[in-house]
This record gives sequence, C-alpha cells and structure tokens, in this order.
Amino acid sequence: MFSGQSLLNKLSITQTFGNDSSSCIIPFHRAGNLILIQASADSLQGNFVLDTGCPGLVLNTNYFRHYFTTFAQDEEKIDITGSLASVTQAVIKKFSFGTLQHYNLEADLVNLRHIESIKGIKILGLIGMQLLSQCEMIIDFKASLIHLHRIGRKESKLYQHVTLADTATYQTIPIQLRENMIVIQTMLGDKKIKFVVDSGAESNILNSRLPEDVFDNFDPKETIAMSGTGYTKLEATKGDLYHLVIGNHVVQSMPVMVTNLEKTSFSIACCIDGVLGYDFLSLQKVGFNFLNHKMYLWK
Repeated sequence: MFSGQSLLNKLSITQTFGNDSSSCIIPFHRAGNLILIQASADSLQGNFVLDTGCPGLVLNTNYFRHYFTTFAQDEEKIDITGSLASVTQAVIKKFSFGTLQHYNLEADLVNLRHIESIKGIKILGLIGMQLLSQCEMIIDFKASLIHLHRIGRKESKLYQHVTLADTATYQTIPIQLRENMIVIQTMLGDKKIKFVVDSGAESNILNSRLPEDVFDNFDPKETIAMSGTGYTKLEATKGDLYHLVIGNHVVQSMPVMVTNLEKTSFSIACCIDGVLGYDFLSLQKVGFNFLNHKMYLWK
C-alpha cells in the first residue's frame, strides 16, 4: 500500500499571494508511474493523479456516490483502450490543491476501482488541464516537487519562475492546446510527429498507423496488453524508439508502446501521432506555461 501522508508530514506546502496570483510547492509521490498529489474535494482529502491528458476534474464514483448527479447528454468518455462509458457529472462546492481553490466546479464521475486495485492505493480522482490552464507548472522529478504558480492578470506576459532565469540550463519548446491536451511537434527521421504530453500516461505511446518508414527507428521487444481506466485491454508492441528530436535535443533512446490510437481518447485531438508520458517526462525537470503556450525541458 502506498501512502502520501509520510511525505506530506516532512514537506509542508509553501505559499505566497499577490493580487489574483498564487504560488505553491506541492510534494508528490508515485504509484507506479502515476504522479499523486494531495487535494480536497469538499470534505474528502486524499490522492489525486496529476493528469495533463485529462480535460478537467474526474472523481472516483466509489467515494462520491452521495452527490446529486446529472447525465451528460450525447457525451461519452473514451480511455486509452477505446472503451466507452456514459458520463455522469456532479458539482463540487470547493476543490483545492496547493494554494489553488476552485468553487462550484463541475466534475465527471468515473469508476477508478480498476486502477486502485492495480496500484494498491486509494485514488479519489484525476486533476486535469482545466484546473491548470491559468498556471505555470514545473515538475522536479528528482526532488518529487511540483512548483505551481497561478499567473495573475497583471503578470501574464512577464511572469517566470526563478529557475528559468538561466536560459542556458533549459530549452523552450512551443506547445499547442487542443481539446485541453498539450501537443508538441517533434521530428523522427524526416517525418514530423505530433505528441500529446500526458503526465497521467505511465508509458510513451506511438500510433501504429504511422508510415512504415517511421518504424525504422523502432526496435520491437514483446507484445503486451495495455490497460486504461476501465477493465478493457488493448494490445500493444513494446520496444525502444531511437533518435526522436524534440526542439534542439535528440532523445537517443526511449521505451514506447506501439498501438492503434484511432479509437482512443487521443483521437479527439486531430492528427495525434503518439503520447509522451512518464517514461519521457521523468528523464529531466520539465515545465509548462499554459498561458503563453511554452514547454521547458532542462538539460
């Protein structure tokens, strides 16, 4: 059983306030390759997955059964395996993590029991992009800390974290936000490859429907079954991808899963070729300015 309580007892959340901005340092721990932070939804406090591949707030139905729910007409939630689930929603009076507070927030309700069973830990929900859209976020994997700053109106063009002062230590990569997903463009050989950057994905994924010459840079190892938020399995080929170019940096080798993304949650964002998850992000300190559409990769 994993527990974040011991880590939180050692590292208190620090905060500063100024106008409509706020800053905090949030410790995180991991369940496998999932990034877990402490957050509160009304009276319940516990583990939430930091998931930039998720549009908004998702709550585990196992712990929020007492809420009045509505059925979202003509809306279904699709996970990485392509499995469908009808969407019910509830309104949370107050949701908070770090120094960020959200009021009267609409949340999707999803059964996350399958993930809890695999990871052996209680998970209350997922924190997605809508809750981070006004922020700069830096994830320091070595220190297990997240530096989060809600950017105020008066500082929207000028704010940057103190660690960004030395531009020689990192590179800046432009990002696009599509359907509340982070999209970056990379190069693999002479092909442009667009990835979703997903902190909730435990593995990197490459679309099997890409042109055949893309896979000249892929060394397959074994066939496995991938899991999503439900019980459906998706067949994938596990292996190593070589010479991916991101900005001015060449990733010599990284593990990937190759599978068909056509009917998965990532098909919503047009022309997505793959997913960069924990296996890539954890290689370095990484940051995002979601207002100015920038991604930072430390060297």
